[in-house]
Amino acid sequence: MLSALGNIFKIPELRDKIIFTLIMFAIFRMGTHIPVPGVDPTAIEQLFANGNLFGLLDLFSGGAFSKFSIFAMSITPYINAAIIMQLLTVVIPTLEQWSKEGQEGHKKTTKVTRYLTVVLAFFQAIGMSIGLKAAILNPNPVNILIIAITLTAGTVFLMWLGEQITAQGVGNGISLIIFAGIVAALPKNIGTIYHYVQAGTISYFSVFMFMVIAVAMIVFVIHVETGFRHIPISYTKRVGGQRAYGGHSSHIPLKVNQAGVIPIIFASSVLMFPVTIAQFIEVPWVKTVASYLQWGTPLQTALYVLLIVFFTYFYTAVTVKISDMAENLKKYGGFIPGIRPGQPTADYLDHVLTRITLAGSIFLAFIAVLPNMIAAATHIEGVYFGGTALLIVVGVALQTMKQIESMVVMRHYEGFMK
Repeated sequence: MLSALGNIFKIPELRDKIIFTLIMFAIFRMGTHIPVPGVDPTAIEQLFANGNLFGLLDLFSGGAFSKFSIFAMSITPYINAAIIMQLLTVVIPTLEQWSKEGQEGHKKTTKVTRYLTVVLAFFQAIGMSIGLKAAILNPNPVNILIIAITLTAGTVFLMWLGEQITAQGVGNGISLIIFAGIVAALPKNIGTIYHYVQAGTISYFSVFMFMVIAVAMIVFVIHVETGFRHIPISYTKRVGGQRAYGGHSSHIPLKVNQAGVIPIIFASSVLMFPVTIAQFIEVPWVKTVASYLQWGTPLQTALYVLLIVFFTYFYTAVTVKISDMAENLKKYGGFIPGIRPGQPTADYLDHVLTRITLAGSIFLAFIAVLPNMIAAATHIEGVYFGGTALLIVVGVALQTMKQIESMVVMRHYEGFMK
């Protein structure tokens, strides 16, 4: 195994890509410690001490939000812009046409996504600055505008940083930035657990249970994330000139978790909206609604699970084109054994996808409520070992390792993944 891993550094191109990626990580981590001018860090810390809503947001920014640094918004506006563009592709013919134009269409979509990111980041920065104006030393319109521009510039820089990693490093740059932010919180969480043990708040048995649950969940997430339903495909044999084509078998891989982490992001955004609003306004009925939707309450948990199931089906239906799959099979002479080409094939694929999507939605719902289960089982609170973060970390790690593995094997070295 060690010799196989050593093959990575025998390839100059791959070695340079890994070093470049690590340098970008270092720049990202340095940026999380550069504070936004005109903000009182003590007031920000008091807000984070009031609950785990801000702590959850801070996890995905790698601690930049709690420090209110220039990267406080992280890469979230870019992710929102990319999701919006993906959903709009279904309803806007121009975007749908771009999606079929290959590399040129991808460039056009990327350009629009960048502009949309700037707009979303600026409005989010304005809202954040106004909502946290109690922490601003001199909250006049000019200072709020300066802070908003600074936060927007930080997000745009992270977007550029992610694109550089994708182009010159290894893996998907945007995903790796989120990955780095989540992993960077690990030492802080370990320190929190250590202080709990030293203070006698929790026992060593609780720590052991926490470790067992963590390892079990990592194995479970890897197993589901690599799970596929393979639909067998056969191709009719055709003769063109003096050569025969087709006559072979293949399969269509349908992923169990087709939607990834997107349904959890959608569901949490919907449920966090009233709670976030209640943090900054003094309206009795809003406070009442927010109290019922606090993280971990029975109503919040039930709505969370239902919304995740709904958004899993919704996002899968938007992104997976069953009719196109059936049409392409028919066009190239492929068919599912025992199923007629055309609409019967589309109906069969839709039936199979509906069933495995149910399993995927239940998996996502379980992962999403995992922090509540861990806190109840181990009595360890304040440690953000969330299922969403775990899903992102494992997914990004697997994707990056597969890319490195393919580059190693392509150059006739032994791979390191079994």
